[in-house]
Parts: sequence; structure tokens; C-alpha cells
Amino acid sequence: MNLLITGSLGHIGSFFLKKIKKNNKIKKIFVVDNNKSERINFLFNFNSKNKILFRLSDLTRKESLNNITNIDTVIHFASMTNAEESIKFKKEIFKNNFLSFKNIVNFCIKKKCNLIHISSTSVYGSQDEIIDENCKILKPQSPYANIKLKEEKYLKKIKNKIKFVTLRFGTIAGVSGGMRFHTAVNKFCYNAIMDKPITVWKTAMNQYRPYLSIRDAYKAILFVLEKKLFDNTIYNIVTTNLTVKQILKKIKKNKKEIKVILTNSRIMNQLSYNVLSKKIENKGLKLSSNIDVDINNTFKIFKGINIF
Repeated sequence: MNLLITGSLGHIGSFFLKKIKKNNKIKKIFVVDNNKSERINFLFNFNSKNKILFRLSDLTRKESLNNITNIDTVIHFASMTNAEESIKFKKEIFKNNFLSFKNIVNFCIKKKCNLIHISSTSVYGSQDEIIDENCKILKPQSPYANIKLKEEKYLKKIKNKIKFVTLRFGTIAGVSGGMRFHTAVNKFCYNAIMDKPITVWKTAMNQYRPYLSIRDAYKAILFVLEKKLFDNTIYNIVTTNLTVKQILKKIKKNKKEIKVILTNSRIMNQLSYNVLSKKIENKGLKLSSNIDVDINNTFKIFKGINIF
């Protein structure tokens, strides 16, 4: 099996690439990334025995995919993901994310290869009830989430032309070579480690949000590849649903004294919704990783740093 992976220098992509290169069923991996995340150091001394071919290129340009052939499946991670920052850069986010997505889709149609499309549970927005993929009223609250929903709708319109699966990932937690610290668990851990205050919107303390261990993210994609689950539908991929209060309690197991500032100002994307992953679990995938482990691992990678 040959793969094309976009955004492999990012948080999830780097973890996936490091793991999948050891899989003997994968013969060749073509990687395209623009290095906007500035994580090119992830590839330093990256021994893949010619299994991985890397291209530094901008996916918004069609020619970035020229001369790539014999691909079985494309895994599209490439995306500007910071929901809070996306408010400030709406046009840039739209151009980068949606145009890259369309070029990948057209590539898949032309080359007749499958697509693993990574979406987000943030398309649900604030919901009063526990929800699954049958939720009809979607209320994305950021440009990033709006674009993800637009991508989903686009695939639905052309479903007769392409074989795909859409995976709505919960907010990622866990360590990787391309790790970033702008999402809840990772950001809270980073601030605690650096003795910086963790800022929380007052009403968000007991609100539920869906979270996904980076290890379960890998497991889900591998499951799709092995089962060839390209059924042109959507699956939630969530390890657990937690409140901010519960996350802070887990962090305190690693550092008892943390600084928490409650604010009246609304912090982007601090919405409450509780998401089920039963649809993918009914297919045979068990999402069983423990977010506590991801938090512990995050503290471990900083253990050599003494803050003063």
C-alpha cells in the first residue's frame, strides 16, 4: 500500500508518520508539507530507508501534487488548526484550508485513490444533549470549524466521484514531534509547567468538551486503512468527554500548585458539548487510551527544564 500524507510536520501528522513508517504493509509514503508550523526539525535524522519521500510545497498550488503516482490512499492532515486565531485570519485560513482540501480531493478523483478526511467535532458547536453523527443542527463557532463543515458538505455533494471517510476528531491531547500548545489539554499542561496562569472563562469550568488522545487518533486511521472503511460517511473519533475542571484535576496530579485565572471575557470555542463515538465502535474500533497518560507524557518531556 502506498500513502500520500499531507501536513505530516503538524501535531497529529508527525505522530502518525513516525508510527506508520514501521508498518510493513506500507510500501511507500509520499509526504507534502509547507512547513508553516516550522517543525522541519522533526525530520532531522529521520531514518526511513527510502520508504518516505518528502516534498516541501504549498498545497494551495495544484502543481504541488505533480508527478505523484501509484497512491492508494491520501491522509489529509494539512490545515491551519488554531480555532481562536482563525477569527483574526479568516481569509488566510479559508484560502489555505479549503483550497488545499479541494486540490487534494481533485487529486484523489483524478488518481482514483481513497481519501481519509480529517474533520473536527467543533462543527457541532454548543449542544444541550449528548450528540452523535445524526445531529442535524450544527453550530460551528469559529472560521476553522466553519471550513471543516464546508469540506464535509463538499464531499457529500461529490460522493459518487470519490471514495472517502470523514473522521471528526475531538481536541487532541498527547506528545508528538510536531506538538503544538494552542488546544486545551496541551495548552493547560504547558502553562502549568512554565508556572504561567491557566486562563479559563468562568462559565466554562463545568462545560463538557470531546477530547482525543493522539494514540487513539493513530489507531482510528490505522483501523480505516486495514478495514478499507471508505464508505463515504462520517465518524466521531473521541477518547473521552471532560470538563475543564476535570482536566485541571488531572494536571494537578503532576503539579499540585497551578495558577488558574477565571475571566468574564469569552474565550473562543469554550462551548459545552458531549460527543459519542459509538458509530465507529460498532464497526469494531475500541478507543481506549487514557488522557491521563497523555498529560503525564507531556510533563515528562519537560522534566529536564527547571523553572525559576
